[in-house]
Amino acid sequence: MNVFSKKQVIGVDITPAVTSMAIVDVRGNIIAQDSIPTDEYTDINRYVEALSEHIVALAMANGGIESIRSVGVSAPSANSLTGSLEHAVNLPWKEVVPLQVMLCERMGLAVIVANDAYASAMGEYVYGTAHGMQNFIVISLGHGGVGSSFFTNGHPYVGYHGFAGEIGHVCVVPNGRRCNCGRNGCLEQYVSERGVILTAQELLAGSQQSSLLRTYDTLSFKDIVQCCEKNDELAKEVFNRTGKMLGLGLANYATIINPEAIILTGEEQTKAIQWMAPSLDASFEEHIFHNSRKKVKILVSMLNNREREFLGASALAWTIKEYSLFL
Repeated sequence: MNVFSKKQVIGVDITPAVTSMAIVDVRGNIIAQDSIPTDEYTDINRYVEALSEHIVALAMANGGIESIRSVGVSAPSANSLTGSLEHAVNLPWKEVVPLQVMLCERMGLAVIVANDAYASAMGEYVYGTAHGMQNFIVISLGHGGVGSSFFTNGHPYVGYHGFAGEIGHVCVVPNGRRCNCGRNGCLEQYVSERGVILTAQELLAGSQQSSLLRTYDTLSFKDIVQCCEKNDELAKEVFNRTGKMLGLGLANYATIINPEAIILTGEEQTKAIQWMAPSLDASFEEHIFHNSRKKVKILVSMLNNREREFLGASALAWTIKEYSLFL
């Protein structure tokens, strides 16, 4: 088969609960999808075997494996310089896992593995809100963590060891909440979904104020959003405090990077932006370096999460040199 006819790649998105994969064509159209449960595979070898089998089966059902140019993989704690998962906090495998090599050897295709925030930024750059921008930051607000990636002069910056952009682990509260990374006061402990729930629990414990939040046995992020929609004052205060903390973290980031824009992603978190926006904007402008005030745009991604992760992983796949045993 002529290599120039290969107009499809496979994008893979690994999360703690599920691993999703999709065939994406050169125009960014998602052709077909499949998934496997990540957390059912505690053994990395069994996981790689299952993932490879599903990728190959998906390809065979949609034009054949010989139609696939390459595979891009987005994962937490992935290092694009080494192609490895490195001490992932929220995945079943805590060691250094050479995932890129393992998948390439099993499937016979070119594979690139990169941090999920990096992949997300690639999706925004090629297909989303950052299209046409050269200097920007993408913030990924997730359930338990906060990730980021930034572009300078149209190129992603990953750092000397591949760990650039770990904004979630910047300390914003000395001796603050304990983080899964082993340190205290990390930003993600205050602005991730889990961090928002902790703030709500602290407010409930420290106040006698009546609130719909008290009617839930187990409070979720969605519950807090729903209470805000019902004009619950304590619920709105949760996001007021979250916005202040996020604004502080973003201001510190923007002071160093000096971006054109900061793009917020995270399907659940961005639903709450209307309640965070006033305190977020005020905190951001208060703490950013004065020469950058009123110059950095804070935007919400126009892509939905699933679409962005597939497109980001597929955009990664197009960046690597083609290799295939099925030429």
